[in-house]
Amino acid sequence: MKRLYGIRGAVTAENTKESISEKTVEMCSLLFKENNLKPEDFVSLQFTLTNDLDEMNPCAALRRSYKEMDVSGIPLFCSQEAYVKGALARVVRVLATVYMEEGSVPQNVYLGGAAVLRPDLKGCK
Repeated sequence: MKRLYGIRGAVTAENTKESISEKTVEMCSLLFKENNLKPEDFVSLQFTLTNDLDEMNPCAALRRSYKEMDVSGIPLFCSQEAYVKGALARVVRVLATVYMEEGSVPQNVYLGGAAVLRPDLKGCK
């Protein structure tokens, strides 16, 4: 039996189209692989960006650059991260809402500089 899970991820990027695209795809690729996700498992992917990343929308980056599975049927949404004084800069975050087998242990993915955001979670690299 499957149940609904939320899986988190974050990665730091430079404010260039290339970096945002590369880092978004890297984060999502690992998150999808670590959790053995297929297109039919997804409810949606919700991205946020800190206000210092404005060169590329991670939804567009994923649609254009991710080749390992067809993401065209997955609802994607992006918004700006709430500004918090002193917070980590240049961060792309994702919340994947997915169906997985009941009892699964979601593997969150925090890469690069974003690993400091959640050192308590397995998957911070």
